[in-house]
Amino acid sequence: MIRLENVSWTLPEGGDIIKNISLTIPKGKLTVVTGPNGGGKTTLAKLIAGLESPSAGRIWFMGQDITDLDVTERARLGISFGFQTPVRFKGLTVQELLEISAGRALDFDALCDLTGKVGLCTVDYVDREVDARLSGGEIKRVEIASVLARGTQVSIFDEPEAGIDMWSFRGLVDVFNELKQEKMTLVIISHQQRLIDVADEILVISDGQVRDQGPRDEVMPGLLAGEIAGYCPVGRKERA
Repeated sequence: MIRLENVSWTLPEGGDIIKNISLTIPKGKLTVVTGPNGGGKTTLAKLIAGLESPSAGRIWFMGQDITDLDVTERARLGISFGFQTPVRFKGLTVQELLEISAGRALDFDALCDLTGKVGLCTVDYVDREVDARLSGGEIKRVEIASVLARGTQVSIFDEPEAGIDMWSFRGLVDVFNELKQEKMTLVIISHQQRLIDVADEILVISDGQVRDQGPRDEVMPGLLAGEIAGYCPVGRKERA
């Protein structure tokens, strides 16, 4: 579904962050991208979404070369991105945000379906503003609902667990596990083992390179042998 060929990204002032990466993100799977801090995980996600442009290499989506497309054009093709810190909108209600995301008016049943998937009561939340009065866990759930409202083919989430309490995090794990059962294509940047545990595929990025990638049951033993959750300094071939 998503294919990167020899992709690199260099800081404007110099310094390679992504180094000649080639990989494929499978369709209909939950892929968790993990690895040490500063390894290039978020940059990789931004390159796929179009928030950054590669210094070299090509990016393909559903057989189309999207390397030169900006974030808006990629969004129209079917790629959504959830930020590590969701944007808050004073004066905009949850219902209005979901309708903007969906591109149409939503009846109560449609709103209930979206909010229910992220564990929020429709009656309690549709009229609330998407502002600072929402907790970290609530705003994360609202953002996920807004991504789902778009109905895109691929949804990317950058560290969705950041800044939320353990109770909200437990709910988020349940949300992603349910979405996984629906065969949605999900890419989640995370260090958290509980999210890694529900992955179909694990992609390990370290020092701007792919250190390992494959089904969870194949990659997980190497992660557990490291210092993590979510850290593996070398790939399986290098460990052998």
